[in-house]
Amino acid sequence: MGESEKQEENQNNNGAAPSQSPKLDAGALFVLKSKGSWLHCGYHLTTSIVAPALLSLPFAMAALGWFAGVIFLFTAAAVTFYSYNLISLVLEREALLGRRQLRFRDMAHQILGPAWARYYIGPIQFLVCFGAVVGNILLGGQTMKSIYLIEKADGTMKLYEFVALFGAFMLILAQVPSFHALRHINLISLLLCLSYSACATAGSIYIGHSSHAPHRDYSLPSDRQDLVFGVFNAIAIIATSYGNGIIPEIQATAAPPVQGKMFKGLCLCYAVAAATFFTVAISGYWAFGNLAEGTILSNFIAPNGRPLVPKWFLLMTNIFTILQLSAVAVVYLQPTNEVLEGLFADPKKEQYSARNVVPRIVFRSISVGAATVIAAMLPFFGDINAVIGAFGFLPLDFVVPAVVYIVTFRPSMRGAVFWTNAVIAVVFSVLAVLASVAAVRQIVLDAKSYKLFANV
Repeated sequence: MGESEKQEENQNNNGAAPSQSPKLDAGALFVLKSKGSWLHCGYHLTTSIVAPALLSLPFAMAALGWFAGVIFLFTAAAVTFYSYNLISLVLEREALLGRRQLRFRDMAHQILGPAWARYYIGPIQFLVCFGAVVGNILLGGQTMKSIYLIEKADGTMKLYEFVALFGAFMLILAQVPSFHALRHINLISLLLCLSYSACATAGSIYIGHSSHAPHRDYSLPSDRQDLVFGVFNAIAIIATSYGNGIIPEIQATAAPPVQGKMFKGLCLCYAVAAATFFTVAISGYWAFGNLAEGTILSNFIAPNGRPLVPKWFLLMTNIFTILQLSAVAVVYLQPTNEVLEGLFADPKKEQYSARNVVPRIVFRSISVGAATVIAAMLPFFGDINAVIGAFGFLPLDFVVPAVVYIVTFRPSMRGAVFWTNAVIAVVFSVLAVLASVAAVRQIVLDAKSYKLFANV
């Protein structure tokens, strides 16, 4: 690559003249290419937020009840939309000043200081994102097993075999070279989430009106301790369903100038979220009440193993789900890919030179392989992920945006903006602690059933 090409690449990635731009490492140069439109940002945002985790929303509603459940669904949507826009505004300001930040830890380094970036934001983001990869691979294996058992109820294949199969598929997707290159996959992902959400909603309504409809009970637990911990666990589920953790990396894919692009992308994302989160949560809770399971699709199968909806419909819903899971997993793999590229690639060589392609394939394969082994070994990873979500997603998506906005723009302490952000930061810091305690308690309660490589 010639000097002029390098300067042009630097300018594309930073939106400022090369003399103003920070020196890019291979991770930023190759993985976080800034070439996308606001629509592409919308596709990335939708895949990272509107994911199969939304199928757990009826379960969360069962712990909160109708009024509190709908209120917190709306509150989490409003606060995360506001918070993500705060981060976007901070990043836009940095870009206008000629120091466009492409990563969460870069933004934290510039605004909060190097210690916060190195010892808190960076590790927490990596833990959250890699945990999401492990969780999606596990859920992919579980979904594949569900499809298998629908067709062959007496099948003998184990869960870890399906996890390995899904991991092998992920090995291929992981080699997509840059975040921007995922834009077409993430458009398909957007259509898939609309499809399985529509299926989940239609299936719940169908079962709710059928002769096999379960007795619906919307009462909350009578035990005060179970009620309180159930509420905090449900809040964590809903909050992490709206979780993202990679807003700066998604905004990094937008071509300069970046002003206004993320707002449009967020509007697209939250239009899809409104059409999916609320319909699945309300229809699932209406149909099954407090019998709603961890994923609503589990309620579509009777205790005797017989589907309560047509078999083809259940298979189709599971296929839509598993396909989107692969897209979600590869999106959350991008921060890991960016770190690996920064460590092992040479920014002075062409992206597709042998010098860079070989380590890319090797180390991305190792990271996906590690995630697959963890998913197969710990089939109860959902409980662990709840702790990671409460400890990671809640601070990154609710608390940190409010803080960095205050530090960056220094709004008047007499104004509504300052106090809105301060209240959000304090309230969700407390909720993060309480949700973490509730998630750890759930691990303790479930510990007796934990077994490595269990066929659950």
